[in-house]
Amino acid sequence: MEQINASINFDKRLYSQDITASKAHAAMLVKQKIISAKDGNEIKGGLDQIFNEIENGSFEFKTTLEDIHMNIESRLKEIIGDAAGKLHTARSRNDQVATDFKLWVRQELDQLDSALKMLQETFINQAEDHASTILPGFTHLQSAQPVTLGHHLLAYVEMIGRDRGRIKDCRRRLNENPLGSGALAGTSFPIDRDATTIALGFDQPTSNSLDAVSDRDFALEYLSLASILSVHLSRLAEEIVVWASSPFSFINLPDSFSTGSSMLPQKRNPDAAELIRAKTGRVIGNLTSLLITMKGLPLAYSKDMQEDKESVFETADTLALTVKAMTGMFGEITYNIDKMLAMAKNANSNAIDLADWLVKELDKPFREAHSISGKLVKLAEKQNISLENLSLTDMRRIEPAINEGVFNVLNINTALNARSSFGATAPKNVRKACTQARRKYLK
Repeated sequence: MEQINASINFDKRLYSQDITASKAHAAMLVKQKIISAKDGNEIKGGLDQIFNEIENGSFEFKTTLEDIHMNIESRLKEIIGDAAGKLHTARSRNDQVATDFKLWVRQELDQLDSALKMLQETFINQAEDHASTILPGFTHLQSAQPVTLGHHLLAYVEMIGRDRGRIKDCRRRLNENPLGSGALAGTSFPIDRDATTIALGFDQPTSNSLDAVSDRDFALEYLSLASILSVHLSRLAEEIVVWASSPFSFINLPDSFSTGSSMLPQKRNPDAAELIRAKTGRVIGNLTSLLITMKGLPLAYSKDMQEDKESVFETADTLALTVKAMTGMFGEITYNIDKMLAMAKNANSNAIDLADWLVKELDKPFREAHSISGKLVKLAEKQNISLENLSLTDMRRIEPAINEGVFNVLNINTALNARSSFGATAPKNVRKACTQARRKYLK
């Protein structure tokens, strides 16, 4: 029973939040004249001593005391005597753990937001450097249209921007104070919940005691946003793996974020990217685990909720590592610009520009223009040359109305600059988008 019941091995991570909340609760009890100022001062002093003991590693955590709350309360009694028992007046471990856990998740959200801001800044810096660098854009992992590398990197800035938006939403919703809800029905003591709300940086107290002690939506939201973020990081990691592979060779991985082979001396393996991709499974699994834990619980608190913390703690550790690794990796990646340009040209990714030209200049219906462009691509492939190197004579065999003006649009730089609609890939758009992204995300 001791083994299955104890949570101290993992919930000791809440020690700082537990002590902070206990000090706020004690100060409120003194203010409301529920306990004496003398007892309040002794409690505060004892809690400060316990915090220092935990910080310097001299505190003894005991599984016989089940959790972080009882471990701290037991030690407090050793330090100040019976006055320690007054700290638990007008509260339960149910509202206590809900408060501690919210404080911990809120702190993690703030730290994650800062880390993602740094990752966005890394991408924006590189997007500015590569606003005109040509990259083959893909659909179905088939070369589709030329884009700029800067435009591609800014796509991830937008993804991460949405992740940061979800962080802010989660933080706003969780920032209600459960302390004072008691075991499930509140308390008969004349407590001041607004006082602890202000002391702990919450926006307002929770309005229903039953919900307050049994709510783990904030943990589920955290794991949900973490899962979406991890999927974004995994997609980016997959691109690193592809781009670093021999058939592509778009990027050179830094030695600090890649490994060699134990057998093959020529190898440089994208292990950091592969592990970021793999760890997504852990994060999504943690979300699924807590959803299943919560799905059948009646109001109010059940011991099942003790299973909420390990999945959240592991996810927080995983995200801290993966975001930092991704930021470091992209800070040192170098790009093989000539390789990217050559693939963009060889893939005839300007075929759509030819079709658009046929519509604009020859007044062809798009479906007919699409067919003509496709036939010209097949002709170029048959001759083993790029579309822009076809002769005008060859082109006119398929469409007699084609004139020399077609070669202007077949130039890959011209085609790229023409993509100037809002949100498109033209270099001037990318430079403007970088400025806007700095203002939007880095201020």
